Amino acid sequence: QDQLVESGGGLVQAGGSLRLSCAASGRSFSSYPMGWFRQAPGREREFVAAVTWTGGSTFYTESVKGRFTISRDNAKNTVYLQMNSLKPEDTATYYCAADPDGDYYRAFDWRYWGQGTQVTVSS
Repeated sequence: QDQLVESGGGLVQAGGSLRLSCAASGRSFSSYPMGWFRQAPGREREFVAAVTWTGGSTFYTESVKGRFTISRDNAKNTVYLQMNSLKPEDTATYYCAADPDGDYYRAFDWRYWGQGTQVTVSS
């Protein structure tokens, strides 16, 4: 069974850091672009970051540029999201995704999803 499992979420004060991990099992996702989305209560799931299968190109939503870094280790079948200078508005459930069929920025276009990990940033 192909699975994506996120970890690393938690409660942190504003200005702090967290590192999310997404471990893939089942198939190898090393040949797919991978991404992170987030969803706050009452809001739509929104794009956060994506990385191409080689790791050579990365993409970010404007609000996290300069603070978040996406990376991947294909040997470990794992993608990471390093989050620095966290703000209360970053509070959300963060989801890992793989294999977009089209637009990276649309949740609808991603084929595989993890169950999510909660990130809460206190002010």
